[in-house]
Amino acid sequence: MTDAGATWTDERVELLKKLWTDGLSASQIAAELGNVTRNAVIGKVHRLGLSGRAKDAKPVPAAPRARKATRAPSAPTPIAPQAHNNVVLAPIPLQPVAEVVEVSSEEDMAIPMSERVTIMDLRESMCRWPMGDPTKPEFRFCGARSITGLPYCTHHARIAYQPVADRKRERKLARA
Repeated sequence: MTDAGATWTDERVELLKKLWTDGLSASQIAAELGNVTRNAVIGKVHRLGLSGRAKDAKPVPAAPRARKATRAPSAPTPIAPQAHNNVVLAPIPLQPVAEVVEVSSEEDMAIPMSERVTIMDLRESMCRWPMGDPTKPEFRFCGARSITGLPYCTHHARIAYQPVADRKRERKLARA
């Protein structure tokens, strides 16, 4: 095993300090110093107590990079067939994704205040759907009759549980 301290000469430590205060990343400093890893730079920075940087320090780019092109979610780009191990993979056709149901305060208002319950009044057969801000005194649970074996009423179970087929379809679309 080689002596790790042998690579940190006084000159290299001074250069490390200068590059660190200039705002270079640990990877950039490692490349600049040569014969040292990014992790070794990070370790030395911490041992020297240099972890705090100046607020106005701007990182110096190592090389200009091309920005990734972004596309609007409503206009997906077609996927070109790709070859992998001499097998051409056909693109997966995009299917519309079901809209995500969001609970709004209007839906909260659909449940009468008389049915809403505090944690102290909540019973096993009552819906445990939280309503409102838990830090406020008005916070309540739905309190409607829950589905046997589930913590929620029919309405809130539809929001909370997504059918397995929908989840699998969304995973396929996310990978495409």
